[in-house]
Amino acid sequence: MNAAIRNAILTIAACAFSISATAQKTPKKPAPAYHYAESAQAMQFADDLAERRGLDREWVRQAIGQARLLPQVPRLVLPPPKGTPKNWTAYRARFVEPIRIRAGVRFWQAHAEALARAEREYGVPAGLIVGIIGVETLYGQQMGSLRVIDSLATLAFDFPAAHPRAAERQAFFARELEQFLTLMDRTGIDPHAPRGSYAGAMGLGQFMPSSWARYAVDFDGDGRIDLWNSPVDAIGSVAHYFVGHGWKTGMPTHYAVAFDTDPARVQLDTLLAPDILPSFSAARMAALGAVLDAEGSQHAGPLALVELQNGAAPPSYVAGTENFYAVTRYNWSSYYALAVIELGRAVAAALPASARTASRESP
Repeated sequence: MNAAIRNAILTIAACAFSISATAQKTPKKPAPAYHYAESAQAMQFADDLAERRGLDREWVRQAIGQARLLPQVPRLVLPPPKGTPKNWTAYRARFVEPIRIRAGVRFWQAHAEALARAEREYGVPAGLIVGIIGVETLYGQQMGSLRVIDSLATLAFDFPAAHPRAAERQAFFARELEQFLTLMDRTGIDPHAPRGSYAGAMGLGQFMPSSWARYAVDFDGDGRIDLWNSPVDAIGSVAHYFVGHGWKTGMPTHYAVAFDTDPARVQLDTLLAPDILPSFSAARMAALGAVLDAEGSQHAGPLALVELQNGAAPPSYVAGTENFYAVTRYNWSSYYALAVIELGRAVAAALPASARTASRESP
């Protein structure tokens, strides 16, 4: 091979290496964001919403049109695959743990007066309110970083068809988007400013827009409702939410339960058939083989046998009252409800005696 050919080959190889190296070093550009101004469905929804609610049409079109599709959100709302084991012990450990308990103590001490007033006015124990705000946002430390309008628009217009209740859930998020824009118009807040969870929940208590509209209260008396920056408003609003969902003052949330020592007398399928809906009297539960503690056996209202799976270990059980069911209306999960209750109790137990100006009663 003569020198000229060899040099030409080396030059070509060097150029190829340079191009390859440049390609490796150049970061891949992210796909351009999809805005809902490009969606005829979204723009028609905007027009219908504006007419239905009496809102400025161009304002609504601009608000929805500037909302962005969040590709990760549809994946996050899908339920776990069938057969995924539940584990109450592991779930509880995520929330009833030292960091959250210490933060709860600080929150309770800082807002003891508001917690006591909420308990007095609404009949909802301070510990339950503290438990909710702790589980939801770690007392305001984790309120979500996504634009609420992006989350709601994504779930209203691009809800995953693989979800077992896709049509029902998509309709729910379309209503929440409508409530959100109505709220933004009424309060004069830029609809692109609020941040929240991937499902569009907002503030210390993670209220969806419809819950904000129905249950949020100006508990600090400053003339406006601010669930992001006013823990006092959040405290009053959580208490008001529970009253709106059937909370009964003074009723326990649950009782300890065991089972008859004779397995033949335990009709577990019958006891579990209503799920967490209170359906049995204490006497009926006993007849079906569920052994309540002394206090539970005297309970006058309906009860539910609540099963909490523990992976490969035996399940845990409690007898839930109507107040336990009320806690599940915040998040439709018995695991969530019991974690909230037990976090509230753990925080109350960790309070210095001198700081217990709110109720000593646990939920």
